Amino acid sequence: MEESLAPVENSGEDVLSMIDVLKEENELEEEANAVLGDSDDQNCTYPMGYVSRQALYACATCDPETSAGVCLACCLECHEGHELFELYTKRNFRCDCGNSKFGGKKCKLYPGKDATNAKNHYNQNFKGLYCTCHRPYPDPEDEVEDEMIQCVICEDWYHGRHLGTDSLPSCESYSEVVCADCMKKNDFLWAYSVQSQETKSLVKEEIKSEVDVGENCPSQEQNKVDDKTDQASVQKTENDESCLLVDLQKREVNVKESGAFWKDGWRKKLCRCANCMAMYKERSLEFLIDESDTVHNYEQRGRDKTASSQYEKGMQALSSMNRVQQVEVLHGFNDLKSELTDYLKKFAENGKVVKEEDIREFFSGMEARKRQRTTGPMQFMCK
Repeated sequence: MEESLAPVENSGEDVLSMIDVLKEENELEEEANAVLGDSDDQNCTYPMGYVSRQALYACATCDPETSAGVCLACCLECHEGHELFELYTKRNFRCDCGNSKFGGKKCKLYPGKDATNAKNHYNQNFKGLYCTCHRPYPDPEDEVEDEMIQCVICEDWYHGRHLGTDSLPSCESYSEVVCADCMKKNDFLWAYSVQSQETKSLVKEEIKSEVDVGENCPSQEQNKVDDKTDQASVQKTENDESCLLVDLQKREVNVKESGAFWKDGWRKKLCRCANCMAMYKERSLEFLIDESDTVHNYEQRGRDKTASSQYEKGMQALSSMNRVQQVEVLHGFNDLKSELTDYLKKFAENGKVVKEEDIREFFSGMEARKRQRTTGPMQFMCK
C-alpha cells in the first residue's frame, strides 16, 4: 500500500507525501485523544461534582483573585481567545468557571454555581509556575532541554534534573513518579522500593507465596508483574489483617533525599490492611490504591472513546483511488503546502500574527483560482 502512495518526484526539494501528513496528524490526534478524550468538550463538568480526573485549565486573562481551574468545555466556550495555562489533568476537581473567584463573570454553560468549591486543591501550576524552581513552562530563560514529569501525589510538574537523582531512568522503565518532597512526607513508600537485583521473599508459616515488591528503576525483565502473587498477597492481607508494610520495614530500607520512579503495577503491591487503609485516609492518599486514578488509565479511556482516526479515514480514501487519482492528490497537497508556506512567510517577515480571517482569505483565494482554471475559456488545438 505505502509503495503505491509514495511521494512524487521533485527537483531536490523535500516533498511531504500524503502518507507523511496522515502519520504526523495521527500522532498529534492520538496525543490529543489521550489528554482530552475522556473529558467533555461540550458540557461544563460542574454538575458531575468533584470529577475523579479531568483535563483542566487556568485563565490568566480573567486573572481570578485566587487560584482557579476551568474544565475543557468552559475553556473552549467561556475563555476562548484568553491566555490559558494548560494543567494537563488533575484529580477530584470541580470546575470553578464563573464562581466568586471570577469577579462577577458568569459561566456561559452552567451559571448557577456555588461561590467556591471547598474540596478543590490548588498548587502553583494554576498560576503558570512549576517545579521546585517555580518557573513557567516553557521557560524562555531556560536553555537546558529537559523532560517535565508529573508527581502522582502532589500533581506538580518537575524538571527531570530537579528530582534529586543523578540521572533519569529510561521512560520505558517506569510508569509513575513521586517527587522528593512527597517521598519525604510519605517516607513509608520507600519500603516498597527495594534496591535489589534478586527477588526477595517474605515467608511466614501461613504464607508460602513469594512477594516481589519491585524496584525503583527496574529492567524490562523485572517489569513483569505476577498478578497471581499480587492477588494472593492482597487477599491474605485482607483476611488475616497482617501488614505487608510492617514486614517490609523489618528489612533494610534505603531512604533517599530524591524522588522515586515506580514501575507499572506498583500500586497493586501497597498493603491494604486496616491500619494502612486508615493511614491512607489520614494522609489523603486513598487514590493510591485506586487503579482507575492513574493517568495511564485516564488516557486509555480517552483513546477507547474515540472513533476511527483521520489517519485511518485518509488511508481508506487513498486506497479507494487508482494510481492516477493518488498522484493528483499528492500533487495537489504539495501545491497547497508550497502556496501556504509562501503566504505565511509574509507574516513572519513582518512580525504579524496570523488570524483566523487571514487563513480564511488564503483558502478563499485558492478556491477562486481553482474556479478560474476550471471555468476558463475552452482551449482549441489546431492541427
